[in-house]
Amino acid sequence: MIVAGRHTAIACAVAMLMVRAADAEPTDKHDPHRVRIMQNPSEMKLRLGGCGGVYFLPQPGELVVEVMKQDLNKRRPANVRATLFSPDRQVIEDVWIPDDGRKRGTGAGPVQAVRLSTVVEHTGVYGLMITSVGDRYGGEAVWGFRTNCRKYLIETSRGHRDARHQEPLVLANATVSGNVCFMPRRKAFSFEVRDIPKGVDALTVFSASDETIDTLKVSATGRVSHKFPADAHRDASPWRLHFPKFHGVVDLDGVTRWNRSDDFENLSLWTHESSSWFAFHENRWLLTPYSRTVHGKPGDEFALTFEVQNGSRAAKSVDLMLEFPEGGDWPATLSTSRLDLKPRSTKTVTLSGRVPEKGASWTCRLSATTEGFSTYSSVFLKRGDAPATGPVRMPLVLKPYGHENEQLGYLPDYPLDNQVYFDVANRPFVAGGDTLIARRDSKWVRADLLATQGRPKGASIRLSSTKVAFDADNDVYALATVASKPTLLHSTDHGATFAAHTIPGKGGFDIEQFSGHNTPESPPPFARFTRTAKDPKLRWRSLNDLSLFVPAKRDGKIIIGKPVLISRRCIGLSSHSGIPSTIVSRGTKVHVAWGEATEPKEEVPGVPTYVTTYDRTTGKLAEPVLIGYGPPANDVHNSPCITMDSKGFLHVLVGTHGRTFKYARSLEPNSIDGGWTKTEDVGRGLSQTYVGLVCDQSDTLHLVFRIWQGHGPYFPAGSYACLAHMSKRPGKPWSKVHPLVVAPFTDYSIYYHRLTTDRRGHLFLSYDYWSTYWFYRTDRPRKRSLLTSPDGGNTWRLAQGADLVLRQ
Repeated sequence: MIVAGRHTAIACAVAMLMVRAADAEPTDKHDPHRVRIMQNPSEMKLRLGGCGGVYFLPQPGELVVEVMKQDLNKRRPANVRATLFSPDRQVIEDVWIPDDGRKRGTGAGPVQAVRLSTVVEHTGVYGLMITSVGDRYGGEAVWGFRTNCRKYLIETSRGHRDARHQEPLVLANATVSGNVCFMPRRKAFSFEVRDIPKGVDALTVFSASDETIDTLKVSATGRVSHKFPADAHRDASPWRLHFPKFHGVVDLDGVTRWNRSDDFENLSLWTHESSSWFAFHENRWLLTPYSRTVHGKPGDEFALTFEVQNGSRAAKSVDLMLEFPEGGDWPATLSTSRLDLKPRSTKTVTLSGRVPEKGASWTCRLSATTEGFSTYSSVFLKRGDAPATGPVRMPLVLKPYGHENEQLGYLPDYPLDNQVYFDVANRPFVAGGDTLIARRDSKWVRADLLATQGRPKGASIRLSSTKVAFDADNDVYALATVASKPTLLHSTDHGATFAAHTIPGKGGFDIEQFSGHNTPESPPPFARFTRTAKDPKLRWRSLNDLSLFVPAKRDGKIIIGKPVLISRRCIGLSSHSGIPSTIVSRGTKVHVAWGEATEPKEEVPGVPTYVTTYDRTTGKLAEPVLIGYGPPANDVHNSPCITMDSKGFLHVLVGTHGRTFKYARSLEPNSIDGGWTKTEDVGRGLSQTYVGLVCDQSDTLHLVFRIWQGHGPYFPAGSYACLAHMSKRPGKPWSKVHPLVVAPFTDYSIYYHRLTTDRRGHLFLSYDYWSTYWFYRTDRPRKRSLLTSPDGGNTWRLAQGADLVLRQ
């Protein structure tokens, strides 16, 4: 049930009935999910700033969670969303607690509360997620909860910030005493508390056995700072930091801020009641994925892989069991019923099954139990073809924990590590981080990069780019790091084996990849970005030396060649989303596009975008041509993209950050010197970021990007970011914006999207939704999806294996 709230004043709230998002009709006054005003605000004893949520380990029976929220009425409305979900991440209730309607600056309003409940049939970890629209750091309201569940942990979590991840605990009730119970870091650690109320002279730290570990004096300015040595015993955990008045801001190593060496990095888990503690840290991802939805015809067989993880520093055994909650078994078996895991290790278990002859849908639970802790995942089996096998109605609207598999039965039989590229014979390749994955002999095969020729014995090797490139001989190329040195990998046998060629210097790299009409006759050129200066005052401004490498192939060997300096003021390259093309080439001409940093005091309309051309035959570099400016200035997000059509005309998109992209085309084929069309906006008033651009076989340009949308049909309040597509046919204007994927939450989102095309001009869009809220993206392991369009973006579907293996 999804319930949405309307902004309304307290005087006419009439118990502030909730509004169903589905039909926008008020709920019945007896609806137990309606928001109520608490007549006694002091009942809200736990008052927390920020967002986050709670994890519960209930016993079978009814689970009740009452969520409370009080607006502070500082600067903006406080529309808070409370999402209750089960161990298999089925959303039980998704409720909006609306803004109280009071004017900004009037101070704290009434306490609103909503009761959430469910019947627990099987032991597992349930969760409550708290988010706040337009207030991803949770500063406009305080929230709290009370529950009949005896075991729970709070996870403090805010939205994305371009800085070190920290989640300070904001405690906001000076009328009661309270505790912060936490797992102490094994090594030495520090903590600080500020904003301690007057009248509090000391804070005390206790062990789980109530032994006093230390008493810490509060300064005259209401602060405490302390460091615990590594030799302080950790035998009785959790520790308990006691507050005579439960008010202050806590920064605590291993709980609100982390080092890479921490056992549980980014897990801000704590509780205010020692008795509610349970062993969640080491079992955080005991069993994943949380659920799988499978479609099939009677008799169809399937096999699903689940990961079982031991997050502790001790070996443990995990018992596994299948259960059929609906009664009556159906053909399903496990590859094993018990796994022995070494410390901090992962193993897999396979659930195999067959679609029954009778019925329409079936369910089974896979439970995992270890050392008194238990949780489960579910398999939902449905008769018929998966919706993912046909065209998908766009946009695909993601829901909390309801993404491609849950909604459409998407279960691809191809690798999703990164975007897919196609060689000259239209065979697919995917960069897999530590390997290259190729389709050969009807199988996906992972290359053994440790066998790479030229790799020093014992040296590490890892791909440093997600791009895969090819030349006219259909040799395969990829960028890697070998023994900490930049390296070009080269394969003459379709990616079965590789040879390593060291690249001089250091920095980031970008290689020319196929974007529709470019297949270099020689090894693909690549660019090197070497940072020379970083601006401490402007986060997104840096200076980089941009150099071009134009390797050659002689007698079957690769000659890297010397770098050609392009610019000393390049602002860098933003390539995690959109993967813009820095280089496109044809014949002897190599065309390069880049953006430059400008002096901070200089008034410019944005990042200046230039193109230049290097001639392989003459070895000369052309004078740069200014294409246009991408606002705002000195922002590396504004990386441009260059491609070409079948006739050789160059197309450049000037990148922007939350502004409209700008476009220009060369007036002569394969030349930057014959003039350019007037640089124009691709649309009017578009809030675009992250260029992804290819050109199909009909010379239609296809552009995919993230775009901000205002209030719309998907959320009762707040803006959101979606993934969208535009196209431009030769001689025609850019199309309207066509949303492809809508985020399940408002506020900041990113999709890490990468648009590619095969040799037939079919589009392939790889993406991975990333929420601003740490709670959600920490809880839901990231997983890419792959959309494809065989008809120039008119229709889209989730790619099937056959889409990746068809030949020209």
